[in-house]
Amino acid sequence: MPTSVVAPQTGVSFEDTSVAFSSKTNFQLKTTYWLFSMMNQVWLVKLGTFFIKLSLLLRLPVKKLIKASLFGQFCGGEDINECEKTIQNLVKSGVGTILDYSVEGEDNEGSFNKTTEEILRTIEKANKTTAVPFSVFKVTGVGSTPLMEKIQAGEILTKEEQAAYERIQMRVDSLCQKAYELGVKIFVDAEESWIQNVIDQLAYKAMKKYNTRGPIVYNTFQMYRHDMLENLKQATREAKLGGYCLGAKLVRGAYFEKERQRACESEYQDPIHATKEDTDHDFNKAIEFCLDNRDVISFCLGTHNEYSCQYCIELMNKKNIPHNDPHVWFAQLLGMSDNISYNLANADYNVAKYVPYGPVESVMPYLFRRAEENKSIAGQSSREFLLIKREVERRHQQKVIR
Repeated sequence: MPTSVVAPQTGVSFEDTSVAFSSKTNFQLKTTYWLFSMMNQVWLVKLGTFFIKLSLLLRLPVKKLIKASLFGQFCGGEDINECEKTIQNLVKSGVGTILDYSVEGEDNEGSFNKTTEEILRTIEKANKTTAVPFSVFKVTGVGSTPLMEKIQAGEILTKEEQAAYERIQMRVDSLCQKAYELGVKIFVDAEESWIQNVIDQLAYKAMKKYNTRGPIVYNTFQMYRHDMLENLKQATREAKLGGYCLGAKLVRGAYFEKERQRACESEYQDPIHATKEDTDHDFNKAIEFCLDNRDVISFCLGTHNEYSCQYCIELMNKKNIPHNDPHVWFAQLLGMSDNISYNLANADYNVAKYVPYGPVESVMPYLFRRAEENKSIAGQSSREFLLIKREVERRHQQKVIR
């Protein structure tokens, strides 16, 4: 928590587990309790990850077990249709769905085209229901990472590489154009700093083209980078001058260890803030900046940080901004921080859950990262577990669980 800011008092409690887990049956709550109790044990996470990888490699019949545990907690289904139950369960509590195709494809044209087609289907799904307020994609899902790295480094491209980059641009534009035609908001996810400039260029080009009547394309700002707050301000200035809306998703950042290691090995300035406090400071400054510039900015807080969410809604209260202002959204991952998502939705704020989906075998890299992050993020797994435990005890006391 930034030491320069007094902790806000918002009237929204993230401690209310009766709201946070209201959508879970007793059986589902017990299953979640069991899962997080295991994820709290580092050795069990490592052992479980090893045996799951081995079982899938040997084609052992473990798919049902995975779907009933790790996959069931953090993913909506294997395809869009299978996600429908999750979508409906979320919307009952006023929480939207962001369908996130989490298959990590191969670096080839066939995979890029397949991913593009799948993202188009998520946009079409969002158009059919208000329960899905956003679509999302990673540029590395529709184009070559090494190629984008080469472009950002300023290297000369071959004719084949230039043609490949033109195809990346066409795929990105096709997604944003479809979103524009159907009136669906779409996030362009942030990635590593050594390709992020290329992603930014593609996102801002799409914004200039499709955000003239309102926010359609949203770029992602990783606030753990020390240049990102100024980047946000510069992007806002350009949007004002260009006469288009800036769509912004604020996150802290997901590539901390990779960024640190690469900067050290390649001997260039580390793009990441020196301390977490600096990141928190810039994240909260970005919230304030976005709220003060709602005439041009629509933004989403993609965060599991309780303080930042409280800080945002306190500022909204002070500035007399309605809870459900269409320019302000909150988002968390499915299966995590339900105490934030459901309590915000219960107070009439705009909230959505990222709902990853894809074939079990193909989304395992994503699930392994969730398990790894939950044991490594300071207090995250313990925090989730304690909240679930508290709700189990509350239901026991009320004789709900028998």
